[in-house]
Amino acid sequence: MTDKRFHSIDEIKKEGLGTCKSFPNPFFYTPSEMAKAAVSAFQATLPILKEGKMFGILLVEYKGKIGYLQAYSGQLEGANDDEFVPAIFDYLQPDGYFKTHEAEITAINKRIAELKQADNFSKAQQMFAELKAEANETISTAQKAIVVAKMLRDKRRKEAFVSERESEEMVRESQYMKAELHRTKKRYAALLSEAEAKVNDFQAEITELKLKRKRMSDQLQRWLFSQFTLQNALGERKDLLSVYRDYYLKSTHHSALATRILATNSQNTLFPPSGTGECCEPKLLQYAFEHDMRPIEMAMFWWGAAPKTEIRQHKTFYPACNGKCKPLLEWYLKGMNVAPNPLETSEEQSLKIIYEDNDLAVIVKPCGMLTVAGRSQRQSVEVILRTRWSLSNTPIIVHRLDMATSGLLVVARNKEAHKDLQAQFNNRSVKKRYTALLSTALLTKDLPTEGTISLPLRADLLDRPRQIVDHEQGKPATTYYKIIGKTPLNDSKIKEAVRVELQPLTGRTHQLRVHCAHLEGLNTPILGDTLYGTAADRLYLHAEYLSFVHPRTGKELQFQYPMEY
Repeated sequence: MTDKRFHSIDEIKKEGLGTCKSFPNPFFYTPSEMAKAAVSAFQATLPILKEGKMFGILLVEYKGKIGYLQAYSGQLEGANDDEFVPAIFDYLQPDGYFKTHEAEITAINKRIAELKQADNFSKAQQMFAELKAEANETISTAQKAIVVAKMLRDKRRKEAFVSERESEEMVRESQYMKAELHRTKKRYAALLSEAEAKVNDFQAEITELKLKRKRMSDQLQRWLFSQFTLQNALGERKDLLSVYRDYYLKSTHHSALATRILATNSQNTLFPPSGTGECCEPKLLQYAFEHDMRPIEMAMFWWGAAPKTEIRQHKTFYPACNGKCKPLLEWYLKGMNVAPNPLETSEEQSLKIIYEDNDLAVIVKPCGMLTVAGRSQRQSVEVILRTRWSLSNTPIIVHRLDMATSGLLVVARNKEAHKDLQAQFNNRSVKKRYTALLSTALLTKDLPTEGTISLPLRADLLDRPRQIVDHEQGKPATTYYKIIGKTPLNDSKIKEAVRVELQPLTGRTHQLRVHCAHLEGLNTPILGDTLYGTAADRLYLHAEYLSFVHPRTGKELQFQYPMEY
């Protein structure tokens, strides 16, 4: 065995720790005991990092032996190249094509920064701004003087006899003031045009440099992605741009995801997101297929402190991202027996209707059912109820619950009820309360037993539906929480939990899940949250209370249905 990057774990296999019959789906998996053992051995070699990073292992069979490959996403300063699989394409050679052209783009950035900070540019901008303010004030004063003079003339005409001579003087005064205002506007227009031209001289150079930078960046991106030659399980080879193009052509007609995650350059060419091909998963699979290793199982984990925006827990396993990795992994695993993603398939489930009349119904959505029909074949509340009520185009869905969340939903049966209920949700007059079960680790945090969490949220554009905290561009999101206490839990993995009541004061996607998991929130993910925490038998988040005003009767309706656990 000569490959130093292959770490043998045959002794673990002899202990009877097996692997999955099919290759676990990288977008939804629970690591086997063998994978956990490999990860544990890998983690024992990792140093403490100032900034956290995603690492991963790939169990493989190689020349009759079982072992694992290890990788990190992106770059890692000081990494031992003999221990980790290499980059699919090493574009960071100091004198190579990429670094040379990157330096040219960096020089343009420097020149743009110099122009923006130049004293002459700042003075020109300041002079233009001051002149514009002066012009506005002078013209405004003259306009007000005209109005006051007219009021005085009108008053004089009403209060006393005005001679012909005086009347002529009034006319001349009006004409003079208007002419003077016109001359003032004309004078300032000329001065402003001259001052703006000086600003534009600088701005034109900056604009030209930005366009040049964009063209060079697009060309460099095109070159870079064309250098990534991928090899899949069938031995087929394609460059990264072709893989993405094929994925885009196949999926865009039924999925908005592809258009969201692809950036468009100045030549209208679709590019993958920056950094595509540098995650652990493609690195590991590329190396395995190039060296005749049979992939068995893959596991990715976060190592180190969490970033400020994303939710990452030290040593926690995470699925592959949708934005960068999904098109690549679909290509890499082509021809392999890959386990289905349970998030895209479902078993038959039934809805429990606890109230129904001619205008609306209140139902209990089970965990794992979609609210609105999606791209997958999963059941949805919308389809079930449209079929039940024989409705086609009438809007019925008023609000939503995440697929993994269970609980109360109010659904409209006609347009009038839908419009009224939707208005109540928009006005935030509808009262909602959720129950969530969190790890008992919550009780070790120095937190008040009740309080408010305010963390602005926005979508992670490269890994939808995941949300991130963004204090600059995120939408306001506020949640009231109350820690109730410990409760026994009949879960195959967890026997005790902490029950928390959550009341969303805003309605952002994944708001409760992020506010529980984020470092600045409760810093404890909801049990079973595979996006922001770890797997369990289900996501233990349930909409238990709902109250609103009936759109026809005007009476307040209240419903409560506890979580079953």
